[in-house]
Amino acid sequence: MIDIVASVDLRSKFGRARDQGPRPTCLAFAASDAHAGMRAGWVPLSCEYAFYHAQRRAARSASQGALLSSMLDALRHDGQPEESGWPYLRETPADPASWVPPGSVGRLFGRAGEKASASINEVVRELDGGWPVILLLTLSLSFFSPAPHGLIHPAPNETPEPQRRHAVVAVGHGRVDAHRAILVRNSWGERWGDAGYGWLTETFLGPRLFAAAKLTEEVDVSADPAAA
Repeated sequence: MIDIVASVDLRSKFGRARDQGPRPTCLAFAASDAHAGMRAGWVPLSCEYAFYHAQRRAARSASQGALLSSMLDALRHDGQPEESGWPYLRETPADPASWVPPGSVGRLFGRAGEKASASINEVVRELDGGWPVILLLTLSLSFFSPAPHGLIHPAPNETPEPQRRHAVVAVGHGRVDAHRAILVRNSWGERWGDAGYGWLTETFLGPRLFAAAKLTEEVDVSADPAAA
């Protein structure tokens, strides 16, 4: 039996876990959901819009993963509409020239953000303040097959796989059995973990966490030339 004691659990700020499918959009989902989770009432924001503008700023294609700095710039300067403004595309557009936002996406919501220390102590401090944290980590086998209640703890001799990089949102912390753990929201749908959430033990997360970011105050993007 797994004993979970949650010190902070922000899942009530979020709606149902979403599914990125096969596209390299995990950071767009993590940033979008962290942004939406900081707003009053859950309304999903457009991952497609955030991903598009992050890639445009970094001169990267729709088939590449996004850079954290570019994603933070996109949220700050370009903002995001609600998901209905530009719904998520299940597949990467075959014609790159066709990958452009609709003529009208609705109101844009901007959010400032900054890189944070990639340490579990810093993540816990932010969560204690009621703020979700974007985490970038490397994966290994146990992440793909969580135990009951979404527990992810590495097997003996399981090592990080640097080529497998992923982004999630930290939404809580506590203890699972004898281990300090961080509760994360994933973007692989509700069939992963505990309805899309998982508890990453410190033993798993510590050697795999390589970057983090926090979103801060709302910003007005309506008059910003970069949002056009």
